Amino acid sequence: MNKSILFISTLALAFAATTPALASYDGPKLKFRLAHTAPPGNHITMAYQKFADLVKEKSDGKMQVQVFAAAILGSDRVLVEGAQKGTLEIGVSSTPNLANFSPMYAVFDLPYITSPKYQQSFYKSMDAGGPLNEYFKKVANDIGMEPVMYAEYGYRNFVSVDKPLNKASDLKGLKMRTTDSPVEVDVAKAFGTNPAPIAWGEVYTALQQGTIDAEGNTFPHLFGAKHNEVLKYAITSNHNYGMQVAMANKKWWDGLAPASQKVIQEAAAEALQLQRTEYYPKNEEAARKAFVDGGVKIHETSDAENAEFKQLTQSVFDSHAAKLPADLVKLVQDTQQ
Repeated sequence: MNKSILFISTLALAFAATTPALASYDGPKLKFRLAHTAPPGNHITMAYQKFADLVKEKSDGKMQVQVFAAAILGSDRVLVEGAQKGTLEIGVSSTPNLANFSPMYAVFDLPYITSPKYQQSFYKSMDAGGPLNEYFKKVANDIGMEPVMYAEYGYRNFVSVDKPLNKASDLKGLKMRTTDSPVEVDVAKAFGTNPAPIAWGEVYTALQQGTIDAEGNTFPHLFGAKHNEVLKYAITSNHNYGMQVAMANKKWWDGLAPASQKVIQEAAAEALQLQRTEYYPKNEEAARKAFVDGGVKIHETSDAENAEFKQLTQSVFDSHAAKLPADLVKLVQDTQQ
């Protein structure tokens, strides 16, 4: 045998002997359900499907996640109630709707409490081991659930059916769809609109029929629900940031083998990173392009216009922040620097 080949072969065998094999999953077989309301093709849907794929991969096929998308099993409220009661293993909800289960989640509804400029700092606090992550783990546990993943929802922008939106005052008089969030309702009032809390699945028809003529949401979510077919104007207000939180039933979670919990946590962390760096940016870009190509006029706000939006909602921020623990509000504000 050629001496060079012999040396390489011997070196390879020695390396293999001293290198530990990749750890394999040693937990039990497990099948569970995860349900959310995002439509097909949306970055949220992609994130939770990737989570399911990673769970299967990391468990050597012994763990399987059955994903129900597009509100097949119900609204945010229904899904979280299911997770809380244990009739569903994992239910996903937007942060505004989670405020119905604990008022602490209303901190994310506070207008302009976060900014895209400081998003990485916010992520660091929300990720495992971060101050906000630890805080909301306790909040979730206190209401019978365990947070699994804080999927990106994005920043909401105002859109309208007929009225051009070029400045904050253009919102006055519009019939604005909101969630049930008291903060979101008060923000709508602060801009002079008439808030109308309507379930997400009913919004398209409400826009068509004139029950409402405006709403605030992310471009990907609006596009995924085909609202761009009936909308004509948008303004990048970025007035509110939201997440789609996967909540597991606490008793179910505590009953899982440590190996199963580890797989779920690792899969969630990896899927979330992919969503933040790939799925969401691409979804946002594609949605904006579809809006523009479809004739929707998007007004990109200046720094001065953003300051006006923020100033108009300051009283809403102050009144609702006063109802929340000061340390919680500070934890979020500390990420904005």
